[in-house]
This record gives sequence, structure tokens and C-alpha cells, in this order.
Amino acid sequence: MAKLLDQPRYLCATAGMNTVQAIPRALPILHSGPGCAAKLGGGSGGSGYISSQVFPCTNLSEKEVVFGGADRLRETIANALKVIDCDLVVVLSSCVSEIIGDDMEEVVKSFQNAGKPVIYASTPGFKSNNYIGHEWVIQALIEKYLKPSPIRQKGLVNIWAGVPRQDPFWYGDLRELENLLREIGLTPNTIFGYGRGIKNVNRIPNAEFNLVVSPWVGLANAREMEEKFGTPYLHYPNLPIGAFETSKFLRTVAEFAGVGRQKVESVIARHEEEFYYFIERFADTFLELRVMSKRFSAVSDAYYALAVTKFLVNDFGLFPEKQYITDDTPQEFQKQVEGYFGDLNDGIRAPVVFSTDGYQIDRQIEESNYYGVPFILGSSWEKEIAQKVEAHYLNISWPMDERLVMNSTYAGYSGGLKLLEDVYSVVLKRFF
Repeated sequence: MAKLLDQPRYLCATAGMNTVQAIPRALPILHSGPGCAAKLGGGSGGSGYISSQVFPCTNLSEKEVVFGGADRLRETIANALKVIDCDLVVVLSSCVSEIIGDDMEEVVKSFQNAGKPVIYASTPGFKSNNYIGHEWVIQALIEKYLKPSPIRQKGLVNIWAGVPRQDPFWYGDLRELENLLREIGLTPNTIFGYGRGIKNVNRIPNAEFNLVVSPWVGLANAREMEEKFGTPYLHYPNLPIGAFETSKFLRTVAEFAGVGRQKVESVIARHEEEFYYFIERFADTFLELRVMSKRFSAVSDAYYALAVTKFLVNDFGLFPEKQYITDDTPQEFQKQVEGYFGDLNDGIRAPVVFSTDGYQIDRQIEESNYYGVPFILGSSWEKEIAQKVEAHYLNISWPMDERLVMNSTYAGYSGGLKLLEDVYSVVLKRFF
């Protein structure tokens, strides 16, 4: 029997087009029916030089479904190359084009002499969601564009973290991770956002190692790059937020990269001193026990649910109720992800629920005992249940309808302080 999905938390795999768009001057071309780009590119942060409103699309109709859409695709690519100035073209498939069975790869090969790379990524929406679609786009770059390089640049590190636009904080988090690596003497390389682009894509095979900051998204790509380019990878399963986790992150990266201990410890000491200066300054607010919740639940993808859980437990001393993972984590990673939530200070383990059903999540939150005012960190969907159980509520994950996030970040030392500002800005409204 078919199941209804209440309160969707992600998009279909064709939304990998947002990963392409996050690469400056990269052009997604959709081999799909009309409306896919508009539907999958909705929300804030999708405009710019090449936005979802102008993505070329084959606009497949009944004619192409019956007779095939290969000629239509060839025409669309050729015309797009004439009128749009770009550095990279990624053609993405959809449900319709994959069901028709068009040989998209053969069509794309006919543009090998276009003067810029034109590649193809299979991203049918019926196969998976946009977390996997993101990986498929990176996989297409690895397999169909990038080539092994004899050059290894000492200290160059490719950083792979949140999924662009699916993670509202993707831009700021990437920049903060870059800054942290620079401080310990490494050279970060990312391909998304302002000032990046094809030149950064071209440097990927030259990196000394890949850094995957995520519980599971990006691991398949890192393994493929290790096999094709011989590039080792470091997997750090959670975004570091606050002093405890960020210091641990820096020590882990420094050890893997062979950075001197004295250098990294001096960076950590400077940041921790500043971090705890602010904690000390505002301890009177933090220790006002009447205002803050004792227990919390995060409702988000594994990436952010794990990050905020580690921060709120390890740095701030709250106790975790059930944590809800809504990214449809593949079965092969679920046990591993669950284990990360057991790696908290003082032997604390956070119970984990893998669910994409908003109705079931709401029911479990309502039935949970938070021993006081609950604290819910989640998407805009959680606002209603938070009001129902009279919880403190902070919108941290997609869909994000009531906040505008441009380049803010919760990553690192300063990001931890920013998260505390946002938490207490919510909490204090109840009393003042």
C-alpha cells in the first residue's frame, strides 16, 4: 500500500541542479518536462547570474515521450551554448527522460568540441532525493570531466560539507571551514559560492587530501576520488560548532595533514580564550535556570541534527531527547550515524529516530517528556507542533520559511556563539 509523505523535508534527485548552480558560471540544462526547474528552485537564494528561472530545459511533451527527446535535447544544448556565457554545462536527466530511455550521454558527447566542458549527470527524481542527486552531480564531474594529475599540491585540501541550498547555512559554513584550515597553514579548495568555480573544480585532483565534513553525504564521492586520483580522504562526521568540537576538529585535521602540534595548539588557545570570554561575560543569562529548557530535540538532516546535538550537549550541558533524522539516510549508513549520536560527553547517548514522516515526528514529540519547557530545533514544519507543546522553537533546517540566511554560519568558534545568540533570542521572548 502506498504511503503518504507528510511534510516533505527534501526534493527529488533532479534538484542536483542546485548543486550545479552553486558553482559560479556553471549552467544546468534539464532534460525534463516543463516546470521542474521552477518547482525545484523555489525558495530564497536561487537567483543570480544563472538562476532556476532561466535554466534551459527541453520541456518534454507527449511528442517526445512517444518519439524520443534526443533531438530536442541536442537542439536545447546547442542553443544554450549560443546565448549563455558559462564555463561549465551539466545536463541533468529527470523522471520523464529516464523513462523514455533517451541516450543522453551520446547526445552530450557530440558537444566535446564546444570550447567548454559539457557533461551529463543521471538524476531521475524517482530514484532518490537531492542529497543523492548532489552526490551524482559531483560523481559526474569526477567521472566525465576531471582527469588524474601527477601534481600534488602540498597542503591543498578539498572541502566537502553541506548540500548547497538544501542546507540553508551552506555558504557561511564552507567559508568558516576554509578559514579554520587556513589558520593552521593549509590551503582550502571549495567549488561552491562567490569567487570559486571552474578553476577550483580543476584543482580537485591536485589536492593532498579530501576532507568530508558530513555524517554520510559525500563519502561515496571521496571514495571514488581516492580510487581514480589516488587522493586519500579524512572523514569528519559532524560540522564543528563551538569550542569543544572545533578544537577537536582542528586537532584531527592537523594530525592527518601533518601540521605541527605547536602551531595548531596556539590557534586553538587563542580561539578558546575568546570563546570562553563571551561565555563568562554572559554566564548570568545562561545560568538563569528559569528561562532555558533542560531537554531538546533536533529535527533535521543528519548533518545539522548531529552538529547541534554535539554542541548543545558537549558545550552547553543540555540533555538530548529524541533526535529526528529527516534526510532519508540510506540504510547502509544508519547504524554508523546512530553511533555518532552516542559519542557525547559523560557517556550521554542521544536516541535517534530516522523518519521522513512529519505526522509521526509530531506525535512522538507530543508524547515525549522534556521535564519542563521543550526546545525544538527544526524546520518550518516544526513551528506548529512547537506551539502546541509550548516549546521554545528555532528554525535551523529546510524548509526555512521565516528566516533569511545569506552567509551566516553556526560553524566554528564564532558560529557556536551565533547559535547561542539565536537560541537565547528565542528563549528570552517568553519572559520579556
